[in-house]
Amino acid sequence: VRARAVVEPWVKSIAVLAFFYIPGTRESGLALAFVVAIYAALLTALWSFIRTYGLPEGWRPRPRYLGSMVLRALPLSGADVIERSTRLLDVFLLGQFTSERAVGIYFFAKEVATLPQKLKSSFEPILSPVVTKNLKIGNMDAIAAQVRQVGFWIIAVQAAIALALAIPGEAVMGLGGPAIVGGTGALAILLAAEVVASMAVVSEGVLVYIARKRNLGISIGIIALQAALTICLIMLADHLQLDEGFKAAGAAGALFLTLGASSLIKALLLKKLLKAPVSNWRWGLVWATGPAVIVGFAFTQLPEWMELIFGIPAILATYGFVIWRKGFGDEDRLLFRKNVGGDAPN
Repeated sequence: VRARAVVEPWVKSIAVLAFFYIPGTRESGLALAFVVAIYAALLTALWSFIRTYGLPEGWRPRPRYLGSMVLRALPLSGADVIERSTRLLDVFLLGQFTSERAVGIYFFAKEVATLPQKLKSSFEPILSPVVTKNLKIGNMDAIAAQVRQVGFWIIAVQAAIALALAIPGEAVMGLGGPAIVGGTGALAILLAAEVVASMAVVSEGVLVYIARKRNLGISIGIIALQAALTICLIMLADHLQLDEGFKAAGAAGALFLTLGASSLIKALLLKKLLKAPVSNWRWGLVWATGPAVIVGFAFTQLPEWMELIFGIPAILATYGFVIWRKGFGDEDRLLFRKNVGGDAPN
């Protein structure tokens, strides 16, 4: 925690400032700062590890054992690598077909849209203990129930943040400067993509235990689909002689479609394996979205600084009140209070 949450961001910020004032590193200072921050975090973690466990004694390499261990971990690590790659592939392909300016605008929108994505890590400790415990006793119904419940929590929270950032999207993108506002459409699509990806996230949390190879195969197919769709949509925008904003929206649209396909396929596979429904959909999401959109639209008629300072909290408050009343049941409220930031259920 200290390495990733304290050392890495602080070293990165200090290094960016330092490299900016060094003439020879000014142009590549940002990339160098990332490298320095990563190695600083590595050294911090390594020092803590050695101080706790000490240096190895009597250890000798066992290539055959290490190789078999790598092969066993390949389906899980491979799926993680591919999941991360889906968030980078669109930026890479966009850079091959558009200008640096378009990539910069898209990357800014991408950074804003990563906020809902990062929320999933808050819920993983809630799901994993229940999955491992019930797998031992073969209670697939309990696993499916937990998937439905935690899946709803994830999509409910992600939808709230997506609405709060997408409705005042022009004001949010305007924080990066007037030239960045052209990426508002891409921002909205990227936020929607993170919401539809919630089912894939929670399904994969179970599939890595019961169908690792099939999960990896699906992930490989999904990233191939994303590459094909991204290229096709960018080339279509180019053929229609649309500006670069539409090309960025095409890359975002390809990500939306592929993440939606991933959610659908992995949910169907999980449903088949558990022999129970796993959908995280509840009509309370519609009830909460409607009033939040109305409130957000009202604030878009005000100056942008008021949209950001007052509009975003108003959207979140409206959505949160309705989803708590219409979407969460009594059991959800009890467990949500207990587990978010607390212990996982048994």
